[in-house]
Amino acid sequence: MTRTSHNIRFLAVLLCLFSPAALAANDSGPAVIYSVGGKFDGSFNQSAYDGAERFKADNGSTYAEFEISSPAQSLQALRTFAQRGYSPIVAIGFTHASALATAAPEFPETDFAIVDMVVEAPNVRSIVFREQEGSYIVGRLAAMASRTGTLGFVGGMDIPIIRKFACGYVQGARSADPQVKVFVNMTGPTPAAWTDPARGAELTRSQIEQGADVIIQAAGATGIGVLQAAADGGALGIGTDSNQNGLHPGKVLTSLRKRVDVAVYENFADAVAGRWTPGVRVLGLAEGGLDWVIDDNNRKLITPEMKAAAEAATAGIVDGSIKVHDASSEGPCPVK
Repeated sequence: MTRTSHNIRFLAVLLCLFSPAALAANDSGPAVIYSVGGKFDGSFNQSAYDGAERFKADNGSTYAEFEISSPAQSLQALRTFAQRGYSPIVAIGFTHASALATAAPEFPETDFAIVDMVVEAPNVRSIVFREQEGSYIVGRLAAMASRTGTLGFVGGMDIPIIRKFACGYVQGARSADPQVKVFVNMTGPTPAAWTDPARGAELTRSQIEQGADVIIQAAGATGIGVLQAAADGGALGIGTDSNQNGLHPGKVLTSLRKRVDVAVYENFADAVAGRWTPGVRVLGLAEGGLDWVIDDNNRKLITPEMKAAAEAATAGIVDGSIKVHDASSEGPCPVK
């Protein structure tokens, strides 16, 4: 291969790999690499995007971004951003963990961050969440809203984080109604499980046929199909990660926000202020890493009793009087 043809090929790879924002003239500042599903998945990635956009609006600064279509693209994206001087580089989702473990030692002067996984390196900040705390709260709300005594949970990829999410949901539901039945289904064993709304809708319809009338999604872009099928089937949905109440006004009980937007914003802002540090940060209810949403789209669905019960549970989790099982580190869920 000639030098000219090699250069043309390399340029073509860059043009295919990065979005226009990533190819801006100023090759410095922060960057974000989304997980599969795209930044407009209406859920996990979109929360990260919202945080980056808020940073941009507040600071008048630009950032670079890239949307991977498969985990195989992660390492090249990390390396290319680092080579071009971006820092910190925030990787969204556990699928980047292996690639980041390889890239971080190669670029010791670059700051990296990852959401939803711990990567141990002196230049990596890992942000993880106590998802079970937030799902306990919305599980309690779901049981109080249910007319049939049967709930549903549709997860994305069958991984410990989603199992932890499901366990908290069941525990919260049982705290309101010890007899409540909860169906738990996962979409699949591979990252494709995050991008299959048709399969999410199919699982939701099956749960509705078995009596579920409140169904939560924890499935990324797949969850869009879950919420649509719930609305179409006369059930209430529960959104996650972003505020999804407005997708089907009056038919989404609430949304459990996992504040990925805050994680991204703080990484960018800390770097600008010169206070960025590596290490593991664990965010739960007490730290503001999770919350649930009441707005004009769902206000009529939340009774005063439900709101009071959710607030009491939140206070109990924060002060330690309510212990929510962590199925990812404490063994199998004690409730089914």
